[in-house]
Amino acid sequence: MAHPMVYPVHSAMALEAASTIVDAALAAGREAGCAPLVVAVVDAGGQLVAYKREDGAGLARFAIAMGKAMAALGLGLPSREIGARNAERLAFLNAAAAATGGAFVPVAGGVLVMQEGRAIGAVGISGDTSDKDEAAAVAGITAAGLTPQAG
Repeated sequence: MAHPMVYPVHSAMALEAASTIVDAALAAGREAGCAPLVVAVVDAGGQLVAYKREDGAGLARFAIAMGKAMAALGLGLPSREIGARNAERLAFLNAAAAATGGAFVPVAGGVLVMQEGRAIGAVGISGDTSDKDEAAAVAGITAAGLTPQAG
């Protein structure tokens, strides 16, 4: 018996681009002397497309990287900007973290991946200072020929 046709599901965040982002972000981190990094790339639906954890990165780093990416996607703003805009609104930040089951980290390192003016995904990086995490994400996105929207 033949199997029914399976239709491909389209995501604008291609695996090849996501892989380039991860590898280029890690290379940028090495060049900058960063502590071991974790890089997570998600598509516009928040699904993980590519991920790497450098040797020596702490075990909580994946959840933090995903939380940065999901915060950016969830509000359509870079995670740095979310934190800055809401620095005096701790009740909102706590509520957002609770509403997302903790997958909401509003500090630098969550960068939107833009294509033709639309977010097609996000990159979350954790491992070093938030500024260095964000810089590595920007480098990775740029290397993939896409546009980063950082804080």
